[in-house]
Amino acid sequence: MKTPLGRLERIPLRKAWAHEAGEFTPWLAQADNLNLLAETLGLDELELVGIEHPVGDFKVDILCSDNGGKVIIENQLAKTDHTHLGQILTYSAGVGARKVIWLAEAFRTEHVAALEFLNQHTTDELDFFAVEIELWRIGDSPLAPSFNVVVKPNDWAKTGQQNAKAAATMTPTKQRQLKFWTEWSAWLQAKGSALRPQKPLPQHWTNIALGRAGAHLAATVNSREGRVGVEVYIDHENSKAMFKQLLAQKDAIESELKVNLDWLELPDGHACRILQLRPESPLENESQWPAYFAWLEDAGLRMTDVFRPRVKGLA
Repeated sequence: MKTPLGRLERIPLRKAWAHEAGEFTPWLAQADNLNLLAETLGLDELELVGIEHPVGDFKVDILCSDNGGKVIIENQLAKTDHTHLGQILTYSAGVGARKVIWLAEAFRTEHVAALEFLNQHTTDELDFFAVEIELWRIGDSPLAPSFNVVVKPNDWAKTGQQNAKAAATMTPTKQRQLKFWTEWSAWLQAKGSALRPQKPLPQHWTNIALGRAGAHLAATVNSREGRVGVEVYIDHENSKAMFKQLLAQKDAIESELKVNLDWLELPDGHACRILQLRPESPLENESQWPAYFAWLEDAGLRMTDVFRPRVKGLA
């Protein structure tokens, strides 16, 4: 006996969301829907910072955080237009975004070309995504949203450009940092690790999300002192209060980690840091990099397990 099959029916977006700002944006800002969008784009996560976030005299629909970097999301329940293209550029400059996500019912060919051009010619630290939102159902089933990626960064091309730039213009230290993070990322992927740092960059740190804006993990390399480390980095308007809440749990945290941490409130600065260090780790000794990779992964996973629920629960 053959199993009866239903027929997919595409539903106009306005059937579910009559108003973009009043209905669609609040729906998308829910954690489950941001997680679905992040999964579709291959991002670690999208942690909500705010809706209708002010940018000068304007407001971006949704501001999120991904691995410590700012992400703007601009929505359009219609075919794309030049006004929204200008808005995403204005907002990305205004908040210092690392990722720009433009959602629309459909994308004009000219706007697809514009975003692809931006991905090819802007800084390596800025990525543009174009995503079409669709609604589907079978018979009388509930409406089901679907995200279709139209434009995304060409990471391979960007990495090649970045490596060429590093070889031509960057100091030997910056070149080594980029090589270290690139090889660590490949090592983690080959192992199937649950740890997912940000895209490799020529700098002494790489960020790892903790599930809350304003606080993240950072894996670090200190070329001058010859050591690697993993730290909780808190850069929030309530940094000091958040740090003190964690400090009150110091004994329990260090007992779970089975390691003593360096707790740095940094009273003269805005940010706070909580560090675990591996001494005697000279970056110049590339034969030891696999040992550094393994230590960073272990420390990063354990600190994620211990700090993630605590950071998300901070007042």
